[in-house]
Amino acid sequence: VFEFLEGWHPVQQALAAGLFTWGMTAAGAGLVFFFKEVDRKILDAMLGFAAGVMIAASFWSLLAPAIEHSDGTVLNGILPVLVGFLLGGVCMRIIDRFLPHLHPGAPPEETEGIKTTWHRSML
Repeated sequence: VFEFLEGWHPVQQALAAGLFTWGMTAAGAGLVFFFKEVDRKILDAMLGFAAGVMIAASFWSLLAPAIEHSDGTVLNGILPVLVGFLLGGVCMRIIDRFLPHLHPGAPPEETEGIKTTWHRSML
């Protein structure tokens, strides 16, 4: 399908790939101009799909290559990858616990995290 790209210089290939991904992102983001409201079930499905894509991307782009580059033993190979993954989750939990933030649709009184005088636009 992409045989015509094989003859291009690598810089041209990278530019074409970057422009393609930019165009697809812009097209997807541009859909917001066609809808006034989104049904909650559809929004939940879209958020679930996005979460699945991000989990797949983190595995196939980060975890699988790290395990592949390890020497294959449990202690010297997979364990550092597992510990790093779990530490990343712990760091995200700590950030969520302490960084002041406000969930969509929630009143400013329901701000989570450390108490602050930040306005709603900052949260």
